[in-house]
Amino acid sequence: MASPWRTRAPHDHLLQADLAERWRISARTLERLRWQRIGPPYLKVGGRVVYRLEDVLAYEADHLRGGG
Repeated sequence: MASPWRTRAPHDHLLQADLAERWRISARTLERLRWQRIGPPYLKVGGRVVYRLEDVLAYEADHLRGGG
């Protein structure tokens, strides 16, 4: 049986695919946002992009817009 750490991030981190699913955008869009230096901070670990959940939540809070 394969290790769950090979395909999944720890609970306090999101892989690029996880964040793309969370925001309902493509992984390619996230790559473009990183290239443009837009979006939450990320880590590059073993060739993978990993987002800390606390950074994603802070980014979302900073971009929250009020309703009517």
